[in-house]
Amino acid sequence: MANTVLEATGREAADKNAAKRLRRTGLIPAVLYGAGKPSVPVTVDPKKVNKILYSDSGHNTIFDVSLNGEQTKAMIVDWQHEPIKGGLMHIDLLRIAMDKKLKVKVPILLKGDAVGVKQGGGMLEHLLREVEVECLPDDIPGHIDLDVTTLAFGGVLRVSDLPHGDKLTFLTDADQGVAHVVAVKEHATAAATPEAGAVAAEPEVAKKGKVEPAADAKKADDKKK
Repeated sequence: MANTVLEATGREAADKNAAKRLRRTGLIPAVLYGAGKPSVPVTVDPKKVNKILYSDSGHNTIFDVSLNGEQTKAMIVDWQHEPIKGGLMHIDLLRIAMDKKLKVKVPILLKGDAVGVKQGGGMLEHLLREVEVECLPDDIPGHIDLDVTTLAFGGVLRVSDLPHGDKLTFLTDADQGVAHVVAVKEHATAAATPEAGAVAAEPEVAKKGKVEPAADAKKADDKKK
């Protein structure tokens, strides 16, 4: 997503009806905030937003927002979809200072064939899909790979086993399991028997972003409109 530019146009803060009328024109409401500057309500093209969200770096993509002839670095930190049709309804854009660290969640990808599956007849379970890290914007990885080749039957790989480097500070508990190999029967039993007291999950209406902005970032009053 190098040199990606998202064109934004200023708008007046308005009610839900105004937001609906805006969406009928093919645009969606958004808000640009952060970096110690005032929150600005804007409109953007949802097709360009989706192109960013579904890129390799997804919601962790850093791009330029063009507004009133000026460009500023930003990330998508929150977004909402329609509950039925799934179209974008609203997004939040956070101004990014490239010299300040961010807390972001990064996907974990499992690589290789676990020996506990190949030779032990077990099943590999991916327990943790993403890990929270802190780093500079330029150092945000698209994903973190975990080699499961040596994972034996009954073995567990944890956050502490993820590849660590000087550029990333891991914030997720180091002892949290990422992947393990269990018996196929055990896996089937666990899937068929929910925990006591568990209830069916509500359909997800709003999908949230993964960035924790700085404390001085304020959202516009019409965020959910």
